[in-house]
Amino acid sequence: MNLSKKQTERLVKGCINNDRTAQEALYKLFYAEMLRVCNSYVPDKELAKEAFNNGFLKVFQSVNNFDIEKGELGGWIRKIMIYTSIDLCRKELKFNTVSFDIHEHDDYFISPSALEKLYFEDILQSIRTLPLATQTVFNLSVLDGFTHKEIGEQLSISEGTSRWHLAEAKKKLRELLEPGSIQSKERSEIKR
Repeated sequence: MNLSKKQTERLVKGCINNDRTAQEALYKLFYAEMLRVCNSYVPDKELAKEAFNNGFLKVFQSVNNFDIEKGELGGWIRKIMIYTSIDLCRKELKFNTVSFDIHEHDDYFISPSALEKLYFEDILQSIRTLPLATQTVFNLSVLDGFTHKEIGEQLSISEGTSRWHLAEAKKKLRELLEPGSIQSKERSEIKR
């Protein structure tokens, strides 16, 4: 959502002053995009809504910390939503510490031809089949551009463990999404 600097200042000042109109406008403006962010991290729709609402509560409580000179409002809200979603499912995450040889897994990629044939919901459904820990690392790395160091700090795991989860996610997604794979054929049969 690209707002002008003036629009952003007006919304932020209104929210700082507890102006319900400004709060409602901010909420409605970012509703769909931020709910989608929460849905990508939290597998249960009701929990995703809870993460979304908790995230917006945090936004309203800390809006006075937002600095218009340092970043874009949508990006700031997105980070809050990501961290809130992760916090909500942190109890369920089970990370195993593993050693990881990065060169061992260089061939894990998903071909563009496989991705061209899929819709967002198909991809999201495939991502949701991954174990929650692997899914979270995949989302943080691929969808949101976090480094393995940042992922490790956020999830209290090593960079090597983060790399292992990402490689594992790519491997499993490739198996699911590649044309001609058993899982891909099964999905085609179900859709007919």
